[in-house]
Amino acid sequence: MFSRRSDFARDHNRWELARAEALRAGRALLDLTESNPTRAELPSLPEAIAALAHVDAVHYRPEPFGLRSAREAIAGFMASQGQRVAPERIALTASTSEAYAFLFKLLCDPGDEVLVPAPSYPLFEHLARLESVRARSYPLAYDGRWHLQPEALHRALGPRTRAVVAVHPNNPTGSYLKRDELAELSRLGVPILSDEVFAAYALCDDASRASSALAAQDALVFSLHGLSKLAGLPQLKLAWMCVGGPDALADEACARLELIADSFLSVATPVQLALPAILEMLGATVGAIRARLWRNLERLNARTRGTAATALHVEGGWYAVVRLPGLMDDETWALDLLRTADVLVQPGYFYDFEDGPFVVLSLLTQEGVFEDGVARMLARIEDLSGA
Repeated sequence: MFSRRSDFARDHNRWELARAEALRAGRALLDLTESNPTRAELPSLPEAIAALAHVDAVHYRPEPFGLRSAREAIAGFMASQGQRVAPERIALTASTSEAYAFLFKLLCDPGDEVLVPAPSYPLFEHLARLESVRARSYPLAYDGRWHLQPEALHRALGPRTRAVVAVHPNNPTGSYLKRDELAELSRLGVPILSDEVFAAYALCDDASRASSALAAQDALVFSLHGLSKLAGLPQLKLAWMCVGGPDALADEACARLELIADSFLSVATPVQLALPAILEMLGATVGAIRARLWRNLERLNARTRGTAATALHVEGGWYAVVRLPGLMDDETWALDLLRTADVLVQPGYFYDFEDGPFVVLSLLTQEGVFEDGVARMLARIEDLSGA
């Protein structure tokens, strides 16, 4: 009666069960996994919500790629970031997840493959499977900094590979694509799907960093962005993709995308009308988020220095990865910290980390909670390791 692609495992893992049990018991947890900006006590944007009450919202003008006024506002914003994209090559979606679904429809037939980085965000496999596409991983390596492995990347390429996904910066490693890595992706000869939702949150300078995957002019590129991370407004449900690359390929992609987008028309009119005003308000929000990320990262680096825990290098984004002593695997570490220290961290296997144990922390966490949680985590590590 039901499709095989919708038959996902629904059993909760041990970490999820322990977290739910702790919450039911009313325990006061120090949650170092919080990544919802609406719960992170950041400066609010009431003006952004007020902008939804646009007088023209009473009218409905269905346009497959979104209202021209919204796409022109995005084009202006992208230009301010050094990326020139014509409004005709910008398509609005309700989320980056929907953008992936549209792109898998555009590029893949059932049974085709897309390459995705590992470690990285675990949603890719679900999104691909729901489109009857297989997600096949290519590894990122760490030697003090995260980087692509060209040989492994090319080995992952198969006869049914139709696209390669990059995350710039990656979630959760915080690593940006470098210009030579972008060139390596271009050499694969398949379209590049570049998730750039965290691009505004650089935490260090790097002259070798690619500005955007759109800089790869010899490959068909789809660069994904959205208000969820950029404006801290996930509840408004607005994202967009920018199409770049050789004109003939980009034009054909847009022609086909238009029919896909026209079949769904999922983006609400009020948020499209509000978008120009929201984009003008971004400075304060991005500044406040970046300042918190930086301060929490500085705390983490200072507190872990000289301990048995190692904070891996972070270039940007909202997350930090910490290597823990090899006394137990990362899920057991996460369970132990929850049960003995009331500290909530994510085990690295959620993100396909290997050679751990690793845990993942959200740098978006409220600063007092973050500082106390890291202190408890390190105290527990010291107790167990004698470090």
